[in-house]
Amino acid sequence: MGETVLVVDDTPVNQKLLSSILRRSGHGVEVAADGIQALAAVAASPPDLILLDVMMPGKDGFTVCAELKADPATADIPIIFLSAMGEVADKVKGLELGAADYIAKPFDSAEVLARTNTQLRLRRLNQSLVRANQDLKAKQLLLEEDLRAAADVQRALIPQVSPRVRHLAVSWVFEPCSSIGGDIFNVVSLDDRHVGIYMLDVSGHGVPPAMVSVLASQSLTPNAGIVVRSPEGSAPLLISTPEEVLRALDREYPIDRFERFFTISYLVLEVETGRLTYSSAGHPPPVLLPRQGGLRLLEEGGGIIGVGDPVIDMGEVQLEKGDRVFLYTDGITEYEDGEGGLYGPRLHELLQATRGLELPDVCERLRQSLRDFGRGTAPHDDVSLLAFEYLGKD
Repeated sequence: MGETVLVVDDTPVNQKLLSSILRRSGHGVEVAADGIQALAAVAASPPDLILLDVMMPGKDGFTVCAELKADPATADIPIIFLSAMGEVADKVKGLELGAADYIAKPFDSAEVLARTNTQLRLRRLNQSLVRANQDLKAKQLLLEEDLRAAADVQRALIPQVSPRVRHLAVSWVFEPCSSIGGDIFNVVSLDDRHVGIYMLDVSGHGVPPAMVSVLASQSLTPNAGIVVRSPEGSAPLLISTPEEVLRALDREYPIDRFERFFTISYLVLEVETGRLTYSSAGHPPPVLLPRQGGLRLLEEGGGIIGVGDPVIDMGEVQLEKGDRVFLYTDGITEYEDGEGGLYGPRLHELLQATRGLELPDVCERLRQSLRDFGRGTAPHDDVSLLAFEYLGKD
């Protein structure tokens, strides 16, 4: 097997007997005559196993064992005590000090080999587990670095400051969960008269959904050819309708391509007139909160992106000065309070109760409401809300 065993015994006959038994079995053997020599030998070249006599001049076996186990560099070396003493108390004392086993004198060669080989085998297994654990930690570190990098990329695409859009005020809430998710949203100028507004949520957590969300957000930029088109033979650019955008995304992101699906709400606002067109694909419907009047859900849309659902409806509404629209993900509606209760029913109540506040204050009120509701419960999904108010032409 090639492992080295240190035999520590003050009797030359015992040294020779144990050395002979071990060498015939293929083990390397080192010998020490007392505790001081044993400690010096271990310091010079740590063995794989120590057979340690209890009764020795100077430092006895108990003292040597205690010193070796107190040193992190030698604590994992298994020790088998050798003693003619049969007292249970002495065996217990040795085991309490960290010894792995006990062999009584006079020695039986089969017992010596059996106990020695067992402890060496256990040591090999333990070392294998240590190496596997180190490899696992290294891989975990790489994974965490990848997750941080993916989160940085994802968050870089979330608006850092409120976009400057004529006739529009914008605010948002983004509280990522501990495991990176697939939420992403933005307000994008399509031309000098139109803005595209979207909120999407890719299924799952981790790097793959985060990367799909990044790809999808790139598809929703004006130069990608989905939200703004340049038809052949036509000079002016055309703004795609929300229905056309969702159909294009469904073609670009089939579930068998990325093994992910996503939901989305996509809106196009004509900033001069307040004309808003919208459609959602499996996503929680945006909430329209008029300056006066009751709350309304913008429910037109179709199935989730990626499954080839051919039925997609589009809605249209005329915004007036002071009207507000809220887009959000199910990380809000499905936020739990620790006892299985969901926040969902409270969202509409909060939006109506904060009608007179500025949008940033509404978002802060939502953050606080979620904290109060959750009572310290960590969210299982990203919490995302995008709010905008139409300021009119004045």
